[in-house]
Amino acid sequence: MFIIKVNSAWNRDQEHHHNESEWKEHLLINMNSSSCAIITFLLLFIGCSSRPLYPLPSHDEKTKMPLQTFRPFNVAHRGSNGELPEETAPSYLRAIEEGTDFIETDILVSKDGVLMCHHDVILDDTTDVLDHIQFADRKRTYEVEGANMTGLFIFDFTLEELKTLRAKQRFSFRDQQYNGKFPIITFEEYIQIAINAPRVVGIYPEIKNPVLMNQHVKWPKGKRFEDVFVEILKKYGYKGSYMSKEWLKQPCFIQSFAPSSLVHIHNKTDLPKIFLIDDVDVRTQDTNQTYQEITSDRYFNYIREFVVGIGPWKDTIVPVIDNYIETPTDLVDRAHAYNLQVHPYTFRNENKYLHFNFSEDPYIEYDYWINTIGVDGLFTDFTGSLHRYQEWTCPSSSDNRDATKLLQKISSMIVKYELPRRT
Repeated sequence: MFIIKVNSAWNRDQEHHHNESEWKEHLLINMNSSSCAIITFLLLFIGCSSRPLYPLPSHDEKTKMPLQTFRPFNVAHRGSNGELPEETAPSYLRAIEEGTDFIETDILVSKDGVLMCHHDVILDDTTDVLDHIQFADRKRTYEVEGANMTGLFIFDFTLEELKTLRAKQRFSFRDQQYNGKFPIITFEEYIQIAINAPRVVGIYPEIKNPVLMNQHVKWPKGKRFEDVFVEILKKYGYKGSYMSKEWLKQPCFIQSFAPSSLVHIHNKTDLPKIFLIDDVDVRTQDTNQTYQEITSDRYFNYIREFVVGIGPWKDTIVPVIDNYIETPTDLVDRAHAYNLQVHPYTFRNENKYLHFNFSEDPYIEYDYWINTIGVDGLFTDFTGSLHRYQEWTCPSSSDNRDATKLLQKISSMIVKYELPRRT
């Protein structure tokens, strides 16, 4: 049902181009010689390719296309949430359709202890909860990471109540047509989306706000949020250290901003873990450590026993002033020196998020972070854009690589000529 809805939306979008030949003519005539080479390359790629950018193998697990491991990982941040409401089934299905390597999610907890896919601890901004008058008396004020927050908190609602809500797009400048159509999903429903994908798709769940969850939700036998989180992963067969045979069959990174949670589960699962790092003025929510402390060589030497990498906010790696990027820090080089991967967040296509150095072009930004900074994975709201960039520059199949070299050669020849402009 969800696939049909998403595909229908995509088809409607394509109808705006009228017909392919008219679209190509319009683009070519209105581009200068430099841009012409680029767009010609893209059009030739589209015209010459009779198959999707990523193969669609049989649903038989033995013949599923494996996870690619030769280039940085494409991580669908809360699904393809640039197009569809975040952390919903259609958002994850869309990301898989667009070629993501991992679907990412934030895990919080319902009042009755069910693990849910939702980013904010309150429901106000990304669901229609405010339209449900029967929940008006649930508004509460709690201390969250050292500050008071008021709203309708997810842990004050049962699973049954949460399932009556519908998701909505977080940002007003993004497509609002899907608001109120898709329900919140559980951790287990999210896992099943990845397992049932037509190729191997990894999961990238976050242990979100564990201190707050453990304060307000209690499980029997003294269990805590992190324990239940790991139990669900084991239930669905997720195991194995990074790049092991078991891991490649069902890839998974566990992430958290709380280092104590990652240390707590160290002996409970050998799945690879990523330590998330916030802005420079934000302390860790559980240990109250500063950015300087958790990015020091001493701390990297300590934390590498428990994690395989870090996930920093990208503007802490490359500082920004007046929307221009400054000289990069040595964070990536130092992390790599301790054999830690670096998966920065969050890459977005909209102009307001693209620094001026990148000419408001997400492909230039991807090129900078992959080829200049040298990161190992990228969290993106627009997984299709990252996938297309990587397929054009570092194709996943030898056939595509040969075709790309040929098209690049043709493009370099065409750049010498400028098409006449239409008057």
